[in-house]
Amino acid sequence: MSESEFAASAIEKISVARARILEQLGQVIVGQSDVIEELLICLMSRGHCLLEGAPGLAKTLMISTLSKVLELSFSRIQFTPDLMPADITGTEIIEENKSTGSREFRFLQGPLFSHVILADEINRTPPKTQAALLEAMQERTVTVGRVRHELADPFFVLATQNPIEQEGTYPLPEAQQDRFMFKVFVKYPTFDDEFEIARRTTAKQSVKLEPVLTAEELIELQSLVRDVPVSDHVIRYAITLVRQTRVGEPGIPEFVKEMLAWGAGPRSVQFLILGGKARALLNGRTHVSTDDIQALAKPVLRHRIVLNYGAESEGVSADDVIDRILQETPAKEDQLTSDARFQKIFAS
Repeated sequence: MSESEFAASAIEKISVARARILEQLGQVIVGQSDVIEELLICLMSRGHCLLEGAPGLAKTLMISTLSKVLELSFSRIQFTPDLMPADITGTEIIEENKSTGSREFRFLQGPLFSHVILADEINRTPPKTQAALLEAMQERTVTVGRVRHELADPFFVLATQNPIEQEGTYPLPEAQQDRFMFKVFVKYPTFDDEFEIARRTTAKQSVKLEPVLTAEELIELQSLVRDVPVSDHVIRYAITLVRQTRVGEPGIPEFVKEMLAWGAGPRSVQFLILGGKARALLNGRTHVSTDDIQALAKPVLRHRIVLNYGAESEGVSADDVIDRILQETPAKEDQLTSDARFQKIFAS
């Protein structure tokens, strides 16, 4: 198969899958198009996603519906202060062999052994249990005793955080938030969307969801994402955005020095480019543009930069800082490479 034939085949497969997924989700979920798009990009990139929003915004419904549409196994874990690591990873029990009368250990799988994991209110559980989940996300395995158990493939964790009622919670440290590809804000619906929600959910309705992809087909699409080419200029642009968040590095803007205490690491660049590849394919293109990087800058960077006390006291958000960095970073190659400030960044 030639490169052009491969490109056409990849675009067709991804486009058809995207259209069918959106059609099925639309039967249950009203609005939230930006959130759904970012979830799909994350899924196609083999990443994990952190969702933050007020209660009652259909975060759980959205994720469970997505798992049904993709014909994937689904587990919902409600995180509570008394949840232990073994409650999510599984545990070994002693079982008697009735034929021999001997006793032997048998591993009982926990809810992590599913394709799609909804970690509901992850900030409600102690760090020890949070760490067990995040280790599974990174390694895609669970070790109990001396035995390592492989998790399902694909393996997709969506964790939710409630931005209110922070008393008695255990906020995720920045290093652990870095494990998530995206941090997505789920906002209140528009008036028209809320009108449709009220109309649908207070009347009789019968929704029959049809599976769109199997696990094997999803893995195939995920491998296509890695094959999307990306130019040196787009990589350079992504790195430039990320390096401008690092306080103390040469070439960063003055406002960054005044507002940030800590910047994003190399994983940000990896996720920007991977996400850009997935977004390009989902939008019918076989090349990544700087527009893709710009569109994903906030979900990738907002949980990886740390505001200092002065910025927080003035009500500045991470998104405000990212917006300003985007505004002051030219997307055109000649403007980016010829600017003296960015030359300092390239030389660092």
